[in-house]
Amino acid sequence: MQLVIQLQQQCHGGRARSIENGDVEIDVAFIASPTSDIYGNINGVYGEYACGSLGYAFPDAQFANHVIAVTNNLVPFPNAPISISQEHVDTVVELDKPIGDPRGIVSTTLRVTLDPKGLKIARNCIEVIKASGLLKDGFSYQSGAGGSTLAATNYLREYMISKGIKGSFAMGGATESLVKMLEDGLFKTILDVQSFDTYAVKSLLNNPNHIEIGASQYANPFTSGCVANLLNTIILGGTEVDVNFNVNTSTESDGRIMWGMGGHQDTAEGAKLTIIAVPLLRGRIPIIVDDVISVNSPGENIDVVVTERGIAINPNSPHYSTLKRNKKLDIKSIDELKKIAENLISGKPKKPKTTDRIVAMIEYRDGSVLDVIYQVKD
Repeated sequence: MQLVIQLQQQCHGGRARSIENGDVEIDVAFIASPTSDIYGNINGVYGEYACGSLGYAFPDAQFANHVIAVTNNLVPFPNAPISISQEHVDTVVELDKPIGDPRGIVSTTLRVTLDPKGLKIARNCIEVIKASGLLKDGFSYQSGAGGSTLAATNYLREYMISKGIKGSFAMGGATESLVKMLEDGLFKTILDVQSFDTYAVKSLLNNPNHIEIGASQYANPFTSGCVANLLNTIILGGTEVDVNFNVNTSTESDGRIMWGMGGHQDTAEGAKLTIIAVPLLRGRIPIIVDDVISVNSPGENIDVVVTERGIAINPNSPHYSTLKRNKKLDIKSIDELKKIAENLISGKPKKPKTTDRIVAMIEYRDGSVLDVIYQVKD
């Protein structure tokens, strides 16, 4: 008998929604706990293996049938601060060995790109934000932790300082770059669902304006109101973008599943201005294609695609007219960017050949089926 496995890909908000409304039932949740007391009060800011925010484990702790806190740092009751409370924890297991690899939390900071191509993409992202008219007092912002997006955050910091702009909140994936903007007074708060480096972990411990939030508060579309819907601007990446502005984050160009979706489609829909920052080529593989292998974020939620060789604005974006008029932006159509990439490699990339077997279903944040991924032929 052949074992058939089909993946169900969910975004951060979609996963929290499916757990809370009962679509997904978790029998047992094992939660890695950098610090816990005997009753199961957990936090991620103390201990040798402190990882910061435990926000993505909040729905599991609250709704799993049995919750097991696994720790190598058992402390006297009560353990404070409390991220996950004792009433959600059934069993505490103490280990005499590490609960994870400490190298998973970067020792100082994530790596800001030094590549000229990446730096140009970063600068172009900030020029788009400036041109949109959203970058003013009360501005809210989220970006990823890739090299170009970290560089964009640094450029944003410099600009906000120069103009005296004070934002409302920043959100992450918290990084040192984002924390420094909080420390500079450029944002009133950071809302942190996942800490990406040790600088952010220390900030979450010491700064009362650095606030831990759960996955549902972050991005669940079925709550009374999730924070992703209050974002002014989000800078995201992608493995492919097509001429209809659909974005693929799941597969590489060969069609094989490599990545999850994270909060991509949550923030793409929620933000007022959604920017996709990608190089025109990765190696000799064009990023902009006729049709993406799989749709993870639909084009209707994408406003701008930023590359090192030009900026494409979605004609259906509410920002289209404003951005199109700005002479500082190197604006090209998405088809022009695709042709530039194809000319650089002297032809079109080959699409992967697939069977008719579905190996993954891509779920939209509201629970509907957005797309499927087919098995690649060997």
